[in-house]
Parts: sequence; C-alpha cells; structure tokens
Amino acid sequence: MEQYKSFITEILALTSNIALQNFGKVSGTTKSEDNNQVLTETDIEIGKTIVSAIREQFPEHNIIDEETGVVDNGSQYTWVVDPIDGTSNFANGVPTYGIMVGLLDSGRPIAGGIALPSFGQTYVATKSGGTFCNGQRVHVTTETELLKLLVAYGIDGHQENPQITTDETATLSKIILAIRNLRSSNSAFDASLVADGRYGAWLNRTSKIWDNVAQQIVIEEAGGVYTDFFGRPVDYSDPLTKVDDNFTLCAAAPALHAQLQQIIASDN
Repeated sequence: MEQYKSFITEILALTSNIALQNFGKVSGTTKSEDNNQVLTETDIEIGKTIVSAIREQFPEHNIIDEETGVVDNGSQYTWVVDPIDGTSNFANGVPTYGIMVGLLDSGRPIAGGIALPSFGQTYVATKSGGTFCNGQRVHVTTETELLKLLVAYGIDGHQENPQITTDETATLSKIILAIRNLRSSNSAFDASLVADGRYGAWLNRTSKIWDNVAQQIVIEEAGGVYTDFFGRPVDYSDPLTKVDDNFTLCAAAPALHAQLQQIIASDN
C-alpha cells in the first residue's frame, strides 16, 4: 500500500501546482451532453499528467479518467481519476474544487486521495491505513446530533425531467430541517470536510464513478460510512463498464448516516 500512498501524494502535489498556475486564468465550456458538466483546458492537462504517470509507474493497470476515457489492460486494478472535481467552481474562480485519484482492486477501493489546491491540503487514504491530511491523521466528527452539524448536499438541475429535481428538493427540505445548516460546493471540497470532521455528512444523487472512488476511501478510512443515497453498498464491480452510470452517495459519521437514512426512507 505504501507505493500507492506515495504515488498518490506525489501526483496530487504535481497537479495541484498546475491547477494553481491556471486558476482564474481559464474559462469553461459546457459539455454538449450535459448542461451541468463543464470542461476547461486545465482538466485536460491534469488528466493527461495523471494518466501518463500511471502508465509509467503501473503500466499493467486499467485507468478510468473523466476526460481521457477508459484504458483497459485486463487488470484487477483500476485507477479512477477526476482531474478537477468542481470544474464549474474552478472555471468561475471559486476555490472550492479538488483533484481526485482513487484505486480499485477487483472493484473495491483500496487507496485514494483528494487535493484541495487553493487550501494547500491533500487527503490520502489506504485500506486499513487511515486517512491523513498533510501528514496528520483525520477523523469524522464524533458529534451524534444532526441538529448541531453542517451538512453538504450537491444537487444538479434536471432540465430533461424537472420532476426529478422537484422530488429531490422535497427530500432535501426534510434533511435541512434536521440539521444546523446546509452547505454545498458540490465537489470534493465537501467530501474532505466530512473526512476531517468539519461537516457531518455529504450527499449527492447525480454523480459518476470518478466522483466517488477516491472520496469513498478517504471518508471510510476516516471512520465514516459511505453508501449510495439509499444506504446500499456502492457497486464498483466491472468498473470499466460503469463510466456512463449514475452514482448516488450518502457519506457521514456512523450515527449521522443512520439518522439520514431514516429521513430518506421516510420520504421514499
């Protein structure tokens, strides 16, 4: 595991510098297939940098990169890369974006990292090895009352089916009434703040595989519970076939996760 931890730490440091050099200097274009998705030249540059590094150090491994696509080497190991998570934020000069790199072993997250370049923070986790931010171990909150906590919820509009958004906001309203306050960068920034205990939970019903793998192990190794929105295990089996699938998530400290699932179940 140490080789993966070192690699993730080093590549996130390198690509954080790329992000910082370009932050505030680039504009984004909306992807034709999804109005919620934005792309910048920096996404492409960072993606190519990470993919190239993986190919050099782990040439036999598979790769899923949001922009490059799928590299299938028939391996049990698959790297899952999100060059910039929160590209809309990045493109608009908002600092709450991140870079994520995760590693699956036969569909199970075993290593991952999140960099928050604008804040100088890098979170790295390995299976059974804990989660560390800039070398210091972090843990999810020990607070057990939702009403005392900030909770993050990322939500995208569904112009193709407005009823999806209408139904989702109905559930969200119940969550808001059960917490102290709602926050939303809709990015890896929210996941990181759950891992180090500043947020109680992070939920999202519209995401992709590259939005989940790294942050899942970062949160789990910090003591959190990470499931789909309805409390079921996240399914990464045959990951190369899941690049077009929608993923949902509910991530929180254990007691808080259970409370959120009660709220969600009562509304569905």
